[in-house]
Amino acid sequence: MFYFLEKKTISTNGRRFVKEISLTILFMIKENIDCIKSNIDLINKKENNDVKLIAVSKTVDVDKIEKAIDCGQLIFGENRVQEIVRKYDYFSNKREIEWHMIGYLQTNKVKQIIDKVSMIHSLDRIKLAKEIEKQAAKIDRVIPCLIEVNVGEEDSKAGISINEVIPFIEQLMQFEHIKINGLMTVAPYNENIEEIRWVFKSLKDLFNEIEEKNFENVEMKELSMGMSNDYKIAIEEGSTMVRVGTSIFGKRDYAIK
Repeated sequence: MFYFLEKKTISTNGRRFVKEISLTILFMIKENIDCIKSNIDLINKKENNDVKLIAVSKTVDVDKIEKAIDCGQLIFGENRVQEIVRKYDYFSNKREIEWHMIGYLQTNKVKQIIDKVSMIHSLDRIKLAKEIEKQAAKIDRVIPCLIEVNVGEEDSKAGISINEVIPFIEQLMQFEHIKINGLMTVAPYNENIEEIRWVFKSLKDLFNEIEEKNFENVEMKELSMGMSNDYKIAIEEGSTMVRVGTSIFGKRDYAIK
């Protein structure tokens, strides 16, 4: 079970009430993380996977992120460059934290995060690869990247089609400061999650095909697939990274910039 709490502003006994809310949020986040990790561990025992939990902290205040860190969560995923920059600076004294860029990355914003992210999950075009290469070369870093694949071929989602992935990888061989570590996808939303199992299976099959080709500068280690509603079946189909936000932090406030 997941526990969520919305903030309420009150005028009476404000300080005491704020403290009580903070303790409740801490309990909520801890319970949710423990529950998700327990589910992951249970599936891991069956599937023999090593799965990392990425807490998706887009629009989440730093106080909630701090609670998650206190609970041992150290990998966070962000969709917006400005949020990575702000939160990276805020938590600059916590070097063990990893920030992953999991959303669409504009070419002109690469330079803002190139020294801050541990991985980019959304590489989907040569123009972006060229900019990552350019900015990474300036600081002498090799950036681990995942290719975003739009398995369901939805117009509303970014990513390249399954058939475009191998030719795309062949184009990426020219870049010395990009290391392809795997694939990422966002499955179509469906209340009946069994109907989207094929998405994860298809990406795993592609992962295996690429691995067999032994491309230079490619080390297939990660399959980033599965979110709050479908991470369990994603793990069953071979996911090594699940991106979970709502089931940890509660409903997002998209008014937060």
